Amino acid sequence: MSPDKLIYMANQIATFFASQPEAERVTRVTAHIKDFWEPRMRRQLFEIVDSGKTGIDPLVLAAAEKLRAA
Repeated sequence: MSPDKLIYMANQIATFFASQPEAERVTRVTAHIKDFWEPRMRRQLFEIVDSGKTGIDPLVLAAAEKLRAA
């Protein structure tokens, strides 16, 4: 999948969960990506985050770090 499409999808998830209570946002984005994305999509997300690419929602960045630590 193209990096731009993956970022777009991840940012859509973050936008959806942005209306949730602040304390739950990162947890919910993390859970959604963990539950519904294939492992290769998650690996690609980590690669994109590591590359320093711009345009990634802060909730996605936080969720990626939480997923990586799990």
